[in-house]
Formats: sequence, C-alpha cells, structure tokens
Amino acid sequence: MRDVSTSLDMTKAADKIIVALDVPSKKEALDLVEQLREQISFFKIGLQVYTAAGPEIVRDVLGTGANVFLDLKLYDIPNTVAHAVESAAELGVQMLTIHLSGGEAMVRAALSARKNNMSLLGVTVLTSLDETMIRALGISSTIEEQVSRLAKMGVAAGIDGLIVSPYEIEVVRPQFGDDIDIIVPGIRPAWSKPGDQKRFMTPRQAIEAGADYLVIGRPITAHPNPREAVTKILEELKA
Repeated sequence: MRDVSTSLDMTKAADKIIVALDVPSKKEALDLVEQLREQISFFKIGLQVYTAAGPEIVRDVLGTGANVFLDLKLYDIPNTVAHAVESAAELGVQMLTIHLSGGEAMVRAALSARKNNMSLLGVTVLTSLDETMIRALGISSTIEEQVSRLAKMGVAAGIDGLIVSPYEIEVVRPQFGDDIDIIVPGIRPAWSKPGDQKRFMTPRQAIEAGADYLVIGRPITAHPNPREAVTKILEELKA
C-alpha cells in the first residue's frame, strides 16, 4: 500500500479527481463545470452528454481551460477505432478510452492513430459487472483473472493507462508498478449511495490502494450542492 501523504504532497488532492459529467444536456454539463472549475481541473465526458451534444461539448469544456477525459469506450474493428481516435485527438482531449476486449489488433490500431500527447486508456471489466454477470457473458475466469489478462495485453501493446474497479488496483499495480496510470471509477464516499456500482470504494480507500485518478460522478453531480460535495471529498483525501 502506498504512502498516501507522500502521494498527496506531490499532487494536490483535487488533481486526482475527475468529475464525470454524466448528465443529459450540454447546459447541465457546462453549469457543473462553471460551479466546479475553481476546485476541479479534469472532467469526464461520457456517452450520455456526448450523444446529446456532440463534439461541441468537448470544445466548450476545453474552452474553460479544463482538461477533458473523453470516455467513449471505443470498441469496433481496428480501422474504425483508429479513425475515431484520430478525431478525438483533433478535438484536443487529454484522455480517451477504448475497450481492451476489442483485442490486440484494435488496441495497436488505436495507439498508432493517437497524437497531440493524448493518453489512451484501456477499459478492462466494467464496474457494474459482478462474477454472476460475467458468467452469463460466457467468461469462465474470475473478474480478477479477466482484468489481469486484458491489462497485460494492453500494456504489452503500449496502452498509457488502465480503467479498473477499486478492487482490481491490487491486481494491476504490482504487475506494472508506476509505469502505468490507474484510473478508477466506482468511487463512492461513505455518505453517498452505491447506485448501480457493484465493486466500489471510498475515495480514501482507492487512493490508499494505489489509484492515480478517481472518477466520481453522482456523489458530486447529483448532490444538492456539488461544490460542497467536492469539498467533503477533498477533506477526506487530505485527512
């Protein structure tokens, strides 16, 4: 387990938080950015608001000076994914996700298409899945085994970071050390509801386990006062 105080001395606690703008409209997303921009520098744009507002929402959030984690979880034939990666890089986003389940050829095609120092992140197993659910998908491995298998393939291909649940940090961190970024969704402060997450931890627990970035959505965005929610999370991380 890493020394949390040392980690937070090197990087401000707020820089470890990526706020997920999982809202239905461009206006709601930009309202959240406006409320939180003084506290938070990184925002995740996912399928919901991207489908509603298109690339314009990316440009608008970048226009505030914030960084953008574009979470589209690309999963298609290698050529199609490569062209999508090119388009995302042209937008100027700092991070983009692809599904490692797309296979090594797809991952390598994606990596060959990136530019502008964009980090490519590999999604392993969704945090909404549990052991029963992956059995229903025909996967006989445990979640940990599946995460490890996909992570090894992605890292060998040259991926910049991995998306894993908090409970798989201890699976991938010892394998790859600090050479790979670990970005963790499924974060729920003790005072919030788990929602549809099956494998989650508190912010403090995830940082202690070795996460580099925490993706936090509803505990902040659905809170009556999002700024207050961020403040509470930062206090927990700095405690």
